[in-house]
Amino acid sequence: MRVLNLLFLFSFQQRETKEEEEGGAEELSEEEVRAKIESYNAQVSENGMNLAEDGSFTGFIKVHLRLSRPVTVEGNRGRAPLDDQDGKKAEHTEKRTSFYLPCDCVKQIHIGSLTTTSEVIQGLLKKFMVLDDPRKFALYRQTHRDGQDLFQKLPLSEHPLVLRLIAGPDAEQLTFVLKENETGEVEWHAFSVPELQNFLVILEKEEAERVRVVQQKYTIYRQKLQQALQQHGP
Repeated sequence: MRVLNLLFLFSFQQRETKEEEEGGAEELSEEEVRAKIESYNAQVSENGMNLAEDGSFTGFIKVHLRLSRPVTVEGNRGRAPLDDQDGKKAEHTEKRTSFYLPCDCVKQIHIGSLTTTSEVIQGLLKKFMVLDDPRKFALYRQTHRDGQDLFQKLPLSEHPLVLRLIAGPDAEQLTFVLKENETGEVEWHAFSVPELQNFLVILEKEEAERVRVVQQKYTIYRQKLQQALQQHGP
């Protein structure tokens, strides 16, 4: 894979589905919250939502992890969080281990209505003992419309459990997905020094390859021009 593809994978990936921008969750009155919780709990057999006296509520959300790059955990803990899953082969160093999470694995977490997107991301990384900077990741809401999957990156201040309550328990209406943070710019400050150094090595190799291809191209052109001149010579 060429370096431009590698760099763009850390900033944004070309999507096979559409992404749309929408507003945040609608404001609900206390009566609306109570009614929606009753309706929500009537549709599930377990893991319902619980309303507190102060008007806040707690419940569960499921998050699908769809990461295309390896994550880093503490080396002395190895792959303990995923012993029961089929992950790819890990690469070990003295203090840390890098490996790929299983494709589309699902984690259910218990949160409150005041829990933010940022806290959900940090909580997920903590459960898997991931050492990577949380800014490398983003939580998306996935919905289905007209036969297409639509993705929207949630603001860090959004409250996922409120979104879950409003959408109801049907996964077709709303699914939470953790992916790499796809921004318009590469957030270099989120990468470690070894990662940045590796980028430079790859960039130098890519630059040398592109120079070689261009030189070869114009060498062929020059040879053809010289042959044409010789054919028209005296």
